[in-house]
Amino acid sequence: MADDSVIHDSTHCLLHLLLLTELFVHSSSRPVHNVSLCNMFGSMIPQVDMLTNLSKKLHDLTDDELINVVAVENRLSSLPHIQHTAAHFSSLKMNESLSQLYLYAQSFKLHVDWLKTAKENVSLSSQSAEDASTHLLQLSNLINASLHQINAEVPQPPSPSLPVVSTAFDVLKFSVEISEQLKVFCNWSKRVLRSLQRVSRCPKH
Repeated sequence: MADDSVIHDSTHCLLHLLLLTELFVHSSSRPVHNVSLCNMFGSMIPQVDMLTNLSKKLHDLTDDELINVVAVENRLSSLPHIQHTAAHFSSLKMNESLSQLYLYAQSFKLHVDWLKTAKENVSLSSQSAEDASTHLLQLSNLINASLHQINAEVPQPPSPSLPVVSTAFDVLKFSVEISEQLKVFCNWSKRVLRSLQRVSRCPKH
């Protein structure tokens, strides 16, 4: 009778250990998302949405007026020209994507700051450029913090060579050019951030 009791206790103990082992394996194999990083991605997306709305206000032209200005040759070769395929988004790497995002955001901030000054010099309203600069700064700070979070180096953007502007029409042309490329940047950024959220297994809201 005593032997039966020992066997029963041993069997019970063994089953308990097996259950604990299985729970440990499941919990250790399940990817755990980085809460801080996910929060920063979540904070970046509203900044990108604000920039999308502000990009349309950089020139304040109607669609008909815009067609005539868009036809004019673009001259800001220092602007980021973003061209990425579907294959790019399916093979994103965290470090590279955040570094590229940071360089683009910094470049656009430098161009928008320059546009703000150019508008003021020809007595045009610069409020939209100032607002865009503020959100680009906030976005850059969040990306910077994310790079530090993953122990990645923060890249330093090169200083663009920007032209001297003397007429309101030139400022208008540059406003349209920056606006169009900023919209492309915003679309690309949002796709990258959504992809990084999936890679990081961030919870959906």
